[in-house]
Amino acid sequence: MRQAFHTLSIQTRGKGLYEITPDLRAWLARERFQDGLLTLFCRHTSASLLITENADPDVRADLAAYFERIAPEDGPYAHDAEGSDDMPAHIRAALTQTHLSIPVRGGAPLLGTWQGVYLFEHRRAPHARETVLHFIGH
Repeated sequence: MRQAFHTLSIQTRGKGLYEITPDLRAWLARERFQDGLLTLFCRHTSASLLITENADPDVRADLAAYFERIAPEDGPYAHDAEGSDDMPAHIRAALTQTHLSIPVRGGAPLLGTWQGVYLFEHRRAPHARETVLHFIGH
């Protein structure tokens, strides 16, 4: 049994979904892992992680539009210390996930045919985001 950690740095350009599936696959290959469990943890309160379809970009556009409607920037929020997109970003992160667990077999994440792993940036400005990867297995 082996385990390893890695911090994946993702530079965002503002709001949106940033696919990190290729980065996960590359790290698993470099480490020569075979079978086990990959856990991802987003170290932020205004960004999150998501598994969604990676084939049709309309899915990502519709997700982003939906979150704009349910947590608008012009809402009546008490918390606005970092601007009008601050509290909506926290709401969007709370409604999604800060961690994911993905089984790995034969060195590859066992994602479905159309599944991709994404960092979901909820702030307007570019950010340097960190997601910690933890693998346990062999």
